[in-house]
Amino acid sequence: MEERLKAIRRDANEALQAAESLEGLNELRVKYLGKKGELTLLLRELGSLPAEQRPVIGQLANQIRDEISSRIEARTSEIKAAAEEATLAAERIDVTLPGRPQVLGTRHLITRTIDEISAIFQGMGFEVERCPDVESDYFCYEALNMPKDHPARDMQDSYFVNPEIVLRAHTTTMDVRMMKKYCPRTPVKAIVPGRCFRRDDDLRHSPMFHQVDGMVIDKRITMGDLKGTLLAFAREMFGGDRIIRLRPSFFPFTQPSAEVDVSCVACGGKGCRLCSGTGWLEILGSGLIHPYVLRQGGYDPEKVSGFAFGMGVERIAMLKYGVDNIRTFFTNDKRFIAQF
Repeated sequence: MEERLKAIRRDANEALQAAESLEGLNELRVKYLGKKGELTLLLRELGSLPAEQRPVIGQLANQIRDEISSRIEARTSEIKAAAEEATLAAERIDVTLPGRPQVLGTRHLITRTIDEISAIFQGMGFEVERCPDVESDYFCYEALNMPKDHPARDMQDSYFVNPEIVLRAHTTTMDVRMMKKYCPRTPVKAIVPGRCFRRDDDLRHSPMFHQVDGMVIDKRITMGDLKGTLLAFAREMFGGDRIIRLRPSFFPFTQPSAEVDVSCVACGGKGCRLCSGTGWLEILGSGLIHPYVLRQGGYDPEKVSGFAFGMGVERIAMLKYGVDNIRTFFTNDKRFIAQF
């Protein structure tokens, strides 16, 4: 049995010296020291030895077991140290190499367009307000002359949290909020940029998009004031030679209402593919604030009047920067963003 123990010691030392991985060391630990390991099974045979040999063989077996265990621990430390050294060598920084330039970010085109629109209207004396993305049915629809059975809701009342709370379908929801905030003050001049949500999804529409709504309230406000304001905006945004036209339309919260077109930014009004040969591009909706909406905000329509307008930020950006698919704004492709 003594020879068998020495053979186990010799084989274990050779195997441990050749081991190159932690997995291999664990296999050797099981092979020699496990419950069914060679050394363990040999120790179970001590009872068959004569009484005078048991202490000597037992002492030798324990000594070999401790040696194998110590060698495994030492070899484990060696392999871990070698692995750490290899990792450090791979990650070592060569300070003699030239520096790597830092890639600077840029504003998203939607953010840039909102900032441009805001700057133009701030230059005309407008304040910039903010409004919540989640809005009550009252401010989103009913206060804007759209009761629950109004057909104008069909393309707007898309995302309800519950029967009285909705993801806002337009930033016009802030009009009555602003009136309640400022009433009875006049004049009131403010714009509201923000996100909106509708069940639209095609090349020119997205379920999530951005709008900028504007509102002016004062005494004797007319459509002439509205047209002059929007003409000034169009020339600042698209160029000083732009002209606009107002086409009759319908919005529940304005009366009268008008769609606003700007002369084509590509052909200057001569007619091209961008404007479908008409020479005009639609940019926003507008009108004089409906008396019902003024009353909801606390103003007397017999004493004051006002105008309101709303534009899609993506629409403005697509026209000004030549983007042909609204989905491009939301794909997070840095190559697209870096162009602007």
